[in-house]
Amino acid sequence: MEAIINYFETIPSLHRTLILVGGISIFWILEGFFPIVRFNYKKWKHSAPNFFFTFTTIVVNLVFAFAIVWLSDQTQVWEWGVFHWLGGVHIIVKLIIGVMLMDLVGAWLIHWTEHKILFLWRFHVVHHTDEHVDTTTALRHHPGESVFRAIFTCLAILIVGAPIWLVMLYQSVSAVFSQFNHSNLKLPSKLDKFISYVFVTPGMHRVHHHETAPYTDSNYGNIFSIWDRMTGNYSWLAYEKVKFGLDTYTAKTQDLGDLLKAPLHLYSDRVKK
Repeated sequence: MEAIINYFETIPSLHRTLILVGGISIFWILEGFFPIVRFNYKKWKHSAPNFFFTFTTIVVNLVFAFAIVWLSDQTQVWEWGVFHWLGGVHIIVKLIIGVMLMDLVGAWLIHWTEHKILFLWRFHVVHHTDEHVDTTTALRHHPGESVFRAIFTCLAILIVGAPIWLVMLYQSVSAVFSQFNHSNLKLPSKLDKFISYVFVTPGMHRVHHHETAPYTDSNYGNIFSIWDRMTGNYSWLAYEKVKFGLDTYTAKTQDLGDLLKAPLHLYSDRVKK
């Protein structure tokens, strides 16, 4: 355990990049061999805007990196947060609870909020306009949304009192899970459902990308599916019935200019129920 802590406490930027690129590469290959749906599309062309938004997300995260490191360090000085209030609890238990709470606040809560507040939804709509959801869709976030998510990550750090090694570990696991659950990778149906009792799977998350409500407004989780089950936001739909995109959005989903201006489009508005 000490080796894990030491590694993530000083994880090189190169290693974090390799985790991001490695995850995308692995799921890109696997979904090509074992797809849920065989899309009739040019994969590289489809991925171009998604990779562009990867770059903008990295830029936003670099800007917030200073705030994240400072806040994490300060929670250690203040001895503030759940991680510290657990006292002498075994470090593995603290790690699990810490990652779960980081996932709840830093991923599930911001995602749920984006679907409930129209201003935030206008940015999040970019993510939902992808009509061919695959592992690169995990990277498709408007720069404005990346800012909102970074703010909630800071909130999660404050609540958890997360040391920097826990922050780095969580972000690495979260990135890989996002690539996994957005992938067009077909798992055996029974295995997918079994895993989805605890973790978010491709079969579970693709329901969230269905073009119509109430499915669009369900299955918000990234790592743990239990948050959706506990809050009554879990839903299931057979993969052959899922149609990606948004029924209320008519912009060109692959046009970068259109996607960047999405928050200004009147037709990105829709009633949230």
